[in-house]
Amino acid sequence: MSDDWDTVTKIGSKVSGGASQRETVVRGKAALNAAQRSGNIIGTEKKFATGNPASKSGVEGQRLTKVDRSDDIVPVQKVNPEIGAAIRDRRSKDPYKMTQAELAKKVNAQANDIKTLESGQAIKNQALLNKVARVLKISPKTGKALDEEPAKGSSGKK
Repeated sequence: MSDDWDTVTKIGSKVSGGASQRETVVRGKAALNAAQRSGNIIGTEKKFATGNPASKSGVEGQRLTKVDRSDDIVPVQKVNPEIGAAIRDRRSKDPYKMTQAELAKKVNAQANDIKTLESGQAIKNQALLNKVARVLKISPKTGKALDEEPAKGSSGKK
């Protein structure tokens, strides 16, 4: 029992007496051939998805990189005023008639967000725009109504 207090345990890479050798990465054909001649165990793995993963995220990352490299001030994307007008018009019509506060409550947003969205002053928030478009049944990209009457003769019934 008293023997346990006298022993020292060393942890780390400097510990001597390790039974196995460290794994090394071989770079180049000459080093690989030398390892094969020495009789060591060799394992090969192909690396996939190398490089910077942020560069593959899409156009937005490229745009931000351009912004970082330039000294120009890039304006923030705003909602198209035509879409804001379409939201205002659709909200004021009969089947969807509601106030800004009621629409905000339906899409779980602030009434001020709806106000700025309708005025075209809002910074583009695609999630909010999609929610409003879903409630009012309009296209979030164009602002056109999605549930208008189909043209005559296009219905499936006769």
